[in-house]
Amino acid sequence: MKQKKLLYMSLKALRAEFEKLFPDLCHIAQICDDCHTFVNEFSTWLRLCHKSSLTHETVKTWDFLLHSEGKCVEELSTGTEMYLSTISILYEFLKKGKYSDISPDAIMDIYCLLAGNRVSKEVNKQGMMSRWSSATDKSVYDILMQNKHRIISLLVDKIDKHSGSSRYFFPDGMSHEEKESQVALWWNDYRFHLAMAIRTPSELNMFLGNTLSEEQMSILSEARKKQMPFFVTPYYLSLLNVTGHGYDDSALRSYILYSRELVDAFGSIKAWEKEDRVVAGKPNVAGWLLPEGGNIHRRYPEVAILIPDSMGRACGGLCASCQRMYDFQSKRFNFDLDNLKPKESWSHKLHRLMEYFENDTQLQDILITGGDAFMSQNNTIRNILEAVYQMAKRKRKANLSRPEGCKYAELQRVRLGTRMLAYLPMRINDELVDILGDFKNKSLEVGIKQFIIQTHFQTPLEMTREAKVAIKKLLGSGWLVTNQLVFNVAASRTGHTARLRQVLNREGIMCYYTFSVKGFNENRAVFTPISRSLQEKVEEKRLGIMNEEQEKKLMDILMTSKDKGRDVGAFMKNNDLPFLATDRSVLNLPGIGKSMTFKLAGITPEGCRVLCFSHDKTRWHSPVINAMKDIYIVENKSIAAYLRQLADMGEQLEDYSSIWYYCFGETEPRFVLYQYPDTGLSVTNEITNLVYE
Repeated sequence: MKQKKLLYMSLKALRAEFEKLFPDLCHIAQICDDCHTFVNEFSTWLRLCHKSSLTHETVKTWDFLLHSEGKCVEELSTGTEMYLSTISILYEFLKKGKYSDISPDAIMDIYCLLAGNRVSKEVNKQGMMSRWSSATDKSVYDILMQNKHRIISLLVDKIDKHSGSSRYFFPDGMSHEEKESQVALWWNDYRFHLAMAIRTPSELNMFLGNTLSEEQMSILSEARKKQMPFFVTPYYLSLLNVTGHGYDDSALRSYILYSRELVDAFGSIKAWEKEDRVVAGKPNVAGWLLPEGGNIHRRYPEVAILIPDSMGRACGGLCASCQRMYDFQSKRFNFDLDNLKPKESWSHKLHRLMEYFENDTQLQDILITGGDAFMSQNNTIRNILEAVYQMAKRKRKANLSRPEGCKYAELQRVRLGTRMLAYLPMRINDELVDILGDFKNKSLEVGIKQFIIQTHFQTPLEMTREAKVAIKKLLGSGWLVTNQLVFNVAASRTGHTARLRQVLNREGIMCYYTFSVKGFNENRAVFTPISRSLQEKVEEKRLGIMNEEQEKKLMDILMTSKDKGRDVGAFMKNNDLPFLATDRSVLNLPGIGKSMTFKLAGITPEGCRVLCFSHDKTRWHSPVINAMKDIYIVENKSIAAYLRQLADMGEQLEDYSSIWYYCFGETEPRFVLYQYPDTGLSVTNEITNLVYE
C-alpha cells in the first residue's frame, strides 16, 4: 500500500484492510471470548502463517512482542510504570471495533508489522546526497551575501539606536555607507556577534525580514514570558534563507526556533541524563561520587566531563534540542556573558577538581565542554589546559613509585566540546590555535596521545567559507576535529546525513556520533523515531563503510597528514567512497550511557513504540550496570506522525517505506580512532570515587 494513502486512513478504513489481508485473523478475534485466548490463538496463527507468507524478520518481531505482552515495566526516562499490551490493542480493535480508544497510528504500525517485508532499498548515492546544498555552493553563497548585506544594514540601525551602551559605536560624522563598512570589519570579530546577538522575538523577526509566521511569533513570545533564554548571533542568522526560493533551511531553523511543546514544558524540564542530577555527598545514579558545584559529570569509569565556571556555561546560541536545557532552565547556564567571566574563586576550585582527577584510578579521558568550551576566553582555556597538563604530569610521576598491578590509569585523551565552528567560526583566532598547539606539544611528553575538538555541525549549510578557515586552523594546531550530529526530523531526511558526512570529511573532519533526540515530550516536534536511525544506517550509511585495510590507511592519514582535508578527500576518491562511515548511531539512555541495542517491545494505544534497550557491550561501564535489568523507553511520537511531518516538508514518503520494519538494533563497533591507545600499564582493579553495592 502507498505510504501516503496509509497515513491518512481512518480506523474504519484500516479495519477493512485487515479484513482484506488477514480475514482469518479477524475471524479468530471474533470467536475469542477474551484477550488471553486471543493471545494464544494469535501465537498459533503466527506459526502457521510463517510457513506460507510471513518473513523470518516479521515472526522474530512478533515473537518478542508476544514475549513482552502483559508485562508491567518501568519507563526509565519518566520513572512511571506501564503495561505492554500490543496484542490486546489488536484484539480490542478487531473484536469490538472500539475506534475511540485507539489511535489509527497504533493500528497502522501493527498492520505494517504484519503485512510488511523488510527489504533494504537500493540507494542512488549521487541523487540522494545532491538534494542538499552546502553553504559554499554558488547559488547558496549568493543568498548568504544578500543576507549579510541586509543584516549589516540593520546592525547599523541597532548600533545607532544604542550608541554609548557598547564598545561598538560610530564616531560622529560617519555616513551610512561608512558605518556599513565599519560593521563589515567588525563582522570578522566574534565578540561583535556576541555583543549584537538577537535576544527577543520582535528583533529576530525584523532581522529575518518579518517572515516569521504569527504562530511562530506567538510561541517565541510565550517563551519570553516564561524567561526562556533566546540568543542568536547575526552571523548564524545570515545562514537562514528568507527569499522564499533557493535552498531548504529547515535544518537551521529547527535549531533556533522553539516548538510549542518545548515552550510549554520549559519550567518543568528534567535532566534526561539522570546521572546529571547530583546531590552533595551522594553518588549519582551511575554510582559516582562527584565534587561539589556541578563542574564534573560522569557516567563511565574512563571518562569525565568538566564544565568550568566561566563563559563556557553559555553557547554561541541555544539549540532547541539541547540536552542541557535543564541547566538553562535552572539558570546555571545562561547568556549573561559579563557575569559568567571566571571569579577569583574559580582558580581554587579548578585545583580541587584536578585533585579529583589525579586521585582517580581509572580516568583516561577528559571532555571539557559546557555550554561550549570555546565560549570561554583564551586565557581561561589556557589556564584550564595548563591545570590538566600539570595534573597528568603529577599522576604519571606518582605511577613510577606504584608497583605493577597497582598503577593508576594515565590521561590519554583530552577533548574540547564546541559548536562554535558552526555558530561563530570567527572565534577560532590565532591566539587560541597557539594555545592548543602549545598544549599538545608539551602534553605528548606526559603521555597524552589524543587531542580532539569535538564539534557539532547539523547541516552542510553551516559549512561556510568562515567555517572552513576555522577548521583548517584547528587541524593545523595538531588537534583532530570530530563531529556529533543530532538526528532530528530535518536532519533525518534521506541523504541529508550522508551529505553532511561528505562535506565534513572533505574538510578533514571525522564523524563521531549520530545522536537520536532524547524522547521527552518537549522534544516531540524534532524527535525522529529510532527505526529511522536504523534505516539510515542500513540503507544509507553503509555506502561509506570501509574494510580493515582502508581503515588502517585512513588512520595513517589522520595521524601524519599536514593537510587532512586534501588527503582525506583524495582517500575517498581513490577508494570510491562518497563519505566515511566512522560515526555510531546511538541514543543516550538515562543513567547507563549510549546504546543502540534494542528490541521492539510494544506499541502504545497512541501509536508510540516501546523499546527494550540493553547497554553497549563494546565499552566499560560503571559496575552499577550489572544490577540493571532491561531498559524500557517510550518514544514520544508514532512512526506515522513522523512520516506525516516529512510529507509536510515535501518528502517522497515511498523513500521511507521500509521504516516500519526496523525493530531490532545492535550498537555499532567504535571506529579505531575513538578507541583508547594501549599504554602497557598494569592498572589497578580498584575503582575510586564509586559507591556501589
